[in-house]
Amino acid sequence: MVSSTVNVVRYTALFSGVVYGWYHRRTLQAEHNKHQIEHAIHNRERLIAEAKEAWKRKQDGAKDATVITDPEDPRFDLEKLIAKWEKSS
Repeated sequence: MVSSTVNVVRYTALFSGVVYGWYHRRTLQAEHNKHQIEHAIHNRERLIAEAKEAWKRKQDGAKDATVITDPEDPRFDLEKLIAKWEKSS
């Protein structure tokens, strides 16, 4: 026969283990969710930096590609115009 004291200790240990498991799982899940959010933020920042860099490269390339062909314009550069004609030929 098992005494009532042993049963109380047994069920108390079982209940304590279940509560501890629930609490531990909850803290691990919260930590995992926090890590996922930080990873998403880092990934978004990296993509934004790459997009800014690509835009900057595109803008730098566009500045070189625009040649003013109007000789009356004060920014007119004959050498750039001739170089552009040589490239297109």
